[in-house]
Amino acid sequence: MMRLLSAAPSPYARKVRIALAEKGLPFELVTEVPWNADTTTSLYNPLEKLPVLILEDGETVYESRFILEWLEVKHPEPPLLSADPDQRLAARRLEVLVDGMLDAFLLHFWERRRPEAYRSTPWMARQMRKIEGGMRELDRLVPATGFCVGNRFGLGDIVVGTALDYLQLRFPEYPWQNAYPKLVDVLQRLSERESFRTTVPVSQQIEAAAI
Repeated sequence: MMRLLSAAPSPYARKVRIALAEKGLPFELVTEVPWNADTTTSLYNPLEKLPVLILEDGETVYESRFILEWLEVKHPEPPLLSADPDQRLAARRLEVLVDGMLDAFLLHFWERRRPEAYRSTPWMARQMRKIEGGMRELDRLVPATGFCVGNRFGLGDIVVGTALDYLQLRFPEYPWQNAYPKLVDVLQRLSERESFRTTVPVSQQIEAAAI
């Protein structure tokens, strides 16, 4: 059986968990805090990042975007990407947009954890502009009803839903719900799906020494 090395709040790992669930692929979930001293992440990914999909033969697949591509190639049914080129590109566009937003948030998150005297206000403002710009673009691209791309559940829904849930968990002071009620409705619809209900993100404690 495959194993998935994951962090409980990680939207990157959650994307893979949802994809595995939607494709009906059994796996063992192994939860770690990659920043803590006892992490085994470096044994499976030289970049020391989660998630990592550990195959039955011990080989590893890492970086969430590549894991999702690997799953789509190796286990194409049910597909999470449309055969229609325009819809595939639309889903990939959402993926790039969401990953950029999440990367910006993580930079903002870690900067906030630095001692106040060492924080860069311009740096944090730059990351916030990326997050807010990404949210405006999501609101423009995602339809008010139905699925995020085309007429069936797929990659677009996974990336959008996991990002919105993560912002609610890790960035509750950012009131995006007030500005984007359409995205609130999108998240509500996705949250009713079993693969989302069974993968709700939760916080983990990060060792102070690891910061």
